[in-house]
Amino acid sequence: MTSRRKVLPLPGHFHFGTHPNYGFVATATANLPAHLADWFLTREQFEPVPGSSGLYRLTDPERDGHRRTRQAVQDLRQHGYTIQADYTLDPALTPGPPQRPVRHGLAELRGRIAQAAATHSPQRTPAPGTSPGIRPIPPRPTYAPAVGTAQPALPGRSRSA
Repeated sequence: MTSRRKVLPLPGHFHFGTHPNYGFVATATANLPAHLADWFLTREQFEPVPGSSGLYRLTDPERDGHRRTRQAVQDLRQHGYTIQADYTLDPALTPGPPQRPVRHGLAELRGRIAQAAATHSPQRTPAPGTSPGIRPIPPRPTYAPAVGTAQPALPGRSRSA
């Protein structure tokens, strides 16, 4: 007599973990339609592994893969899905990797200001045909300025009245 074991679906909707060949991987359980799982995982920057049915790997795992996988777990949980994840990939169980201290950017700002002050502005270029430092002399006026002539009085009341 052969006994048939009933295969129960795995609990949850998604599983996240690490694979020795593919890096950070994810798979969906039978509780979620395949097209919906594909849609969610590709939006979370996972791609299907060729030759493996239902297995997805993180694209560019060298580019902050641990943080991006933890973010995918958190995003899918916020959408209401149940997630099973390795201990280090589960943001609910472990704190994230240490964050670099946030700099106020004062040193970078001062460096950019110093660099801008040391360069010549393209708006202040000398006019063509003139050498820098020498200004052209304006031409003499052809008329004689009227010095000491009074302006004609305008009709109306004076201010002294």
